[in-house]
Amino acid sequence: MAPNTRHRGSLQGLTATTHWALQKELEPYGATYISERFVQRGKIITAAGVSAGIDMALHLAREIAGQEMAEAIQLMMEYDPQPPFASGSPRSASPATISFVQQTIMQEQEQKQREQAKA
Repeated sequence: MAPNTRHRGSLQGLTATTHWALQKELEPYGATYISERFVQRGKIITAAGVSAGIDMALHLAREIAGQEMAEAIQLMMEYDPQPPFASGSPRSASPATISFVQQTIMQEQEQKQREQAKA
């Protein structure tokens, strides 16, 4: 999530979620980070990563078209997560893996900032 000045404060006073390593990115929007797969507050819904985005989409499909349709969509996608490693969240990942991810994300953010400064 990259802060967009147009949307600053748009989550003011709400709890929201995002990728765990980017939780500080919610501050410009006025949100308080909560460690959940997805969070819905009225019309606003946030997700915490790629597979959490799929969970969020299935939740919305159920809200819009009902449980049966949402389950059919899940089956059509063959969405049956069975990750090969127990490192899908900071609660289960090793400290070394967490550190590596944090460093990688920080380097990517720094690279984006350098590119934006050139533009």
